Amino acid sequence: MPTSSGQVPRWRTVNIIPTERLGRMLIGLAAIVGGALLLTAAGSVLEVLLVLADADLLVTGALGHCPLYQKLGFVRPR
Repeated sequence: MPTSSGQVPRWRTVNIIPTERLGRMLIGLAAIVGGALLLTAAGSVLEVLLVLADADLLVTGALGHCPLYQKLGFVRPR
Protein backbone atom coordinates (compact mmCIF):
# COMPACT_ATOMS: atom_id res chain seq x y z
CA MET A 1 0.00 0.00 0.00
CA PRO A 2 1.76 3.19 -1.16
CA THR A 3 1.89 6.21 1.12
CA SER A 4 0.75 9.68 0.12
CA SER A 5 4.18 10.23 -1.43
CA GLY A 6 3.71 7.11 -3.59
CA GLN A 7 6.34 4.99 -1.81
CA VAL A 8 5.78 1.65 -0.14
CA PRO A 9 6.62 1.78 3.61
CA ARG A 10 9.91 0.05 4.44
CA TRP A 11 8.21 -2.45 6.72
CA ARG A 12 6.06 -3.62 3.78
CA THR A 13 8.96 -4.47 1.48
CA VAL A 14 9.71 -8.14 0.90
CA ASN A 15 13.30 -8.91 1.85
CA ILE A 16 13.14 -12.70 2.29
CA ILE A 17 13.58 -15.06 -0.66
CA PRO A 18 10.65 -17.43 -1.38
CA THR A 19 12.41 -20.62 -0.24
CA GLU A 20 13.38 -19.02 3.06
CA ARG A 21 9.81 -17.76 3.50
CA LEU A 22 8.47 -21.28 3.07
CA GLY A 23 11.07 -22.69 5.47
CA ARG A 24 10.29 -20.06 8.10
CA MET A 25 6.58 -20.79 7.88
CA LEU A 26 6.98 -24.59 8.05
CA ILE A 27 9.51 -24.56 10.88
CA GLY A 28 7.61 -21.86 12.75
CA LEU A 29 4.34 -23.75 12.54
CA ALA A 30 5.89 -27.06 13.58
CA ALA A 31 7.74 -25.43 16.47
CA ILE A 32 4.60 -23.61 17.64
CA VAL A 33 2.77 -26.94 17.81
CA GLY A 34 5.69 -28.51 19.68
CA GLY A 35 5.97 -25.55 22.04
CA ALA A 36 2.23 -25.62 22.71
CA LEU A 37 2.45 -29.31 23.59
CA LEU A 38 5.32 -28.59 25.97
CA LEU A 39 3.39 -25.65 27.39
CA THR A 40 0.40 -27.83 28.25
CA ALA A 41 2.68 -30.40 29.89
CA ALA A 42 5.06 -28.14 31.85
CA GLY A 43 3.73 -24.61 31.58
CA SER A 44 6.95 -22.74 32.32
CA VAL A 45 8.13 -19.38 31.04
CA LEU A 46 10.63 -21.07 28.73
CA GLU A 47 7.85 -22.73 26.73
CA VAL A 48 6.00 -19.42 26.41
CA LEU A 49 9.15 -17.77 25.05
CA LEU A 50 9.64 -20.67 22.64
CA VAL A 51 6.11 -20.27 21.25
CA LEU A 52 6.59 -16.49 20.87
CA ALA A 53 9.90 -16.92 19.05
CA ASP A 54 8.34 -19.47 16.74
CA ALA A 55 5.40 -17.16 16.09
CA ASP A 56 7.95 -14.59 14.92
CA LEU A 57 9.29 -17.10 12.38
CA LEU A 58 5.78 -17.80 11.14
CA VAL A 59 4.83 -14.11 10.84
CA THR A 60 8.04 -12.97 9.14
CA GLY A 61 7.74 -15.87 6.71
CA ALA A 62 4.13 -15.06 5.92
CA LEU A 63 4.78 -11.34 5.46
CA GLY A 64 8.10 -11.83 3.69
CA HIS A 65 9.73 -9.06 5.70
CA CYS A 66 12.40 -9.49 8.37
CA PRO A 67 13.13 -6.38 10.48
CA LEU A 68 16.62 -7.70 11.31
CA TYR A 69 17.42 -8.08 7.62
CA GLN A 70 16.25 -4.50 7.11
CA LYS A 71 18.53 -3.23 9.89
CA LEU A 72 21.45 -5.13 8.38
CA GLY A 73 20.71 -3.68 4.95
CA PHE A 74 19.86 -7.00 3.31
CA VAL A 75 17.98 -6.56 0.06
CA ARG A 76 16.28 -9.54 -1.56
CA PRO A 77 17.94 -10.47 -4.83
CA ARG A 78 15.67 -10.07 -7.85
